[in-house]
Amino acid sequence: MTINARIKAAGRAAKAGLILLAGLAANLGGSPVWAVPAGSPWGANYFPNVELVDQDGHTVRFYDDLIKDKVFAINFIYTRCTASCPIETAALRKVAKALGERMGRDIFFYTISIDGNRDNPQVLKEYASRFNTGPGWTFLTGRKEDVTRIREKLGMYREDGKPEKELGEHSIVILMGNERGGQWIKRSPFDNPEALARILDTRMLARRGTSGKSEVTAHAAAVMPASPGEELFQSQCANCHSLGADDNLGPGLAGVVQRRDRGWLKRWLKEPDRMIAGKDPTALALYDQYRQVPMPNLKLSDREIDTLIALMEQHP
Repeated sequence: MTINARIKAAGRAAKAGLILLAGLAANLGGSPVWAVPAGSPWGANYFPNVELVDQDGHTVRFYDDLIKDKVFAINFIYTRCTASCPIETAALRKVAKALGERMGRDIFFYTISIDGNRDNPQVLKEYASRFNTGPGWTFLTGRKEDVTRIREKLGMYREDGKPEKELGEHSIVILMGNERGGQWIKRSPFDNPEALARILDTRMLARRGTSGKSEVTAHAAAVMPASPGEELFQSQCANCHSLGADDNLGPGLAGVVQRRDRGWLKRWLKEPDRMIAGKDPTALALYDQYRQVPMPNLKLSDREIDTLIALMEQHP
């Protein structure tokens, strides 16, 4: 399955309200949030309290130090993934920006590496720096068996139980939870970021007795794109690029069709990883200029590439 198809599948799963905890599966009729019944065993005795190490080299315990009594979002990545993981991290970065000062104060993000043998604290710290993440967002690593156990308990491992042979086989959903309130929800990271922020900022915090007006005021409902090109751009590109002149994690795309040779641009959208590996001068310059955040290979079809270029032509 291509990354494009997997992103769409993640979106469909989120819209269908696929709820989790592994081992606690229940058909909730599409309800987006599930509250743990009073007196349920899914607390300290359910979640593994295994040791993890953060990007600063500090040892923490998964339950006691990360999720107990907290509101949080968790996702799993490989830092060497050049397909879904950079897009997912960029998407969560937008959610974190929407949450503003609540990050690190009331709400916490945890990105856990599946590749503990390679992703040591230094690698995680460099990865976080490339995406310019802020307070309240912790990157973690640990023993493979411990991370797998966490993923299984959170319902974020392959449902068929088979080993994950490729980087792209892991789940590209996020888990948002309120451990004290016993509320859990799985969503696609590619949902509208303001909508995801509102879920964390209001609904999840409600069980904590938090008072006061929400600091996130954007509408939760995503505005549907008006054209196939806009829809493709919003799902694949908007977390890193704007169609204007403003840079984000990547350059603003206003005028890019006029600045770049069309053949180069089409190849860049088709196989950016190969162009970087092949030391294409322009590709390397962009890679170095924008914090070495890799342009992911989205496995776009020629038709999708033409659709994106046609959209960019409308923004000279």
